[in-house]
Amino acid sequence: MRTGCGGAGACARPPRRYNRRMTDWISHTPALDALDAPSRARLAGLPQQTLPRGTVLFRPGDAVEGFAIVLSGRIEVFLTGAGGRELLLYAVEPGQSCVQTTLGLLGEAPYSTEAITAQETEVVMIPRPLFRALMDSAPAFRQLVFAAFAERMGGMIQLMERVSFQSVECRLADWLCTRAEGGRVQATQAEIATQIGSAREVVSRRLDAFARRGWVQTERGAVVLTDPGALRRLALS
Repeated sequence: MRTGCGGAGACARPPRRYNRRMTDWISHTPALDALDAPSRARLAGLPQQTLPRGTVLFRPGDAVEGFAIVLSGRIEVFLTGAGGRELLLYAVEPGQSCVQTTLGLLGEAPYSTEAITAQETEVVMIPRPLFRALMDSAPAFRQLVFAAFAERMGGMIQLMERVSFQSVECRLADWLCTRAEGGRVQATQAEIATQIGSAREVVSRRLDAFARRGWVQTERGAVVLTDPGALRRLALS
């Protein structure tokens, strides 16, 4: 189950709050530092949008409307299979880009994934016409887009390698060690399954096996790491 969403189609699209104050958001976005003055001027008037947690930005089949610059927060992008199983493809945080959006703007393809805000998120949306104009006329902006795209594609390839060649046990151990705060991971088994590209039932069985070995303790909506060293060794195996 996605964070902030009760299942397929259950997320309404909450109203977006617009902040049209003359704040210089560009100067607080390091990725845009290399833009020339005319390009910065064309972007300066775009409004900031504050999206509540659980906002659906797009679903499969939607047309790509613009290029989002994330100022704060986190957007998660999911792929859903025919049987309803979900896989978290990537998250978009400040300074990062969305592969699906870039492909749609450059190749006119609709979305094939779903994006939802994992927390309150502040973005600036560059409309399609302005995005295309900047790609044509501003080398620094074009470099920014392609560099972010290349970095994101590298992450996608790593995800494919993990899902294809790394066992569920290793992926689960690695995810638990990475996400633990104070030896505790606050997440349901369904959320963990989505994060590591597995099914909830599989995650439940693996956590039970870890618990029998004395590595974790499971609680409602949480996992406590009782032997993080063993989990780290498994993650690296």
